[in-house]
Amino acid sequence: MTATSARSSAPAGRSQTPTSKVADSVDGSAPSRAVACNTGRLAAVQALYQIEATQEAPERVIADFLAGRTGGVVMTDDPETAQELTVSLPDFDAETFITLVRTVQTRGAEIDGMIRSALSPEWPWDRMEMIVKAILRAAIAELLARTDVPVKVTMSEFIDVAHAFYDGAEPRMVNAVVDRVARALDRLDEPRSQS
Repeated sequence: MTATSARSSAPAGRSQTPTSKVADSVDGSAPSRAVACNTGRLAAVQALYQIEATQEAPERVIADFLAGRTGGVVMTDDPETAQELTVSLPDFDAETFITLVRTVQTRGAEIDGMIRSALSPEWPWDRMEMIVKAILRAAIAELLARTDVPVKVTMSEFIDVAHAFYDGAEPRMVNAVVDRVARALDRLDEPRSQS
């Protein structure tokens, strides 16, 4: 399921309860480095979606996010009332955000090729929602550009991003694709699970 941000045409995360690490971290205090990086990942996904959906220039979208004119909110449902809530996100890590968006812009064809080769037949690229593509692109960009980040962290964080948008099979698919690409890049040493 997707939702749109109240402040932009880019989608904002939405889950059944506000259990997203990013949404739960909103308490008015300065965000930790980990929370800021997580929020940077979510902002990158939103920006990539916006770039594809609107065909806006990537540098303009980046500038709008950095200036706070776009993004910065997540949609969630109040578990007690089932009412939809708009929650402001903590500040995001600009380095994470810029690195992911620019890596997708400069290596997009390569990234898309890696994703396509890792997809199973039940997830055809041509029928995939733009937000799923944005999540996968950002995750693979992190594998390529942020070799200092452990693969398991990248996988976990982008599974969380997928959960912010979807309650169905999409997070499992994100996990599988990122795992396959990480193995193809020789970023994982442990043996493949038999599932």
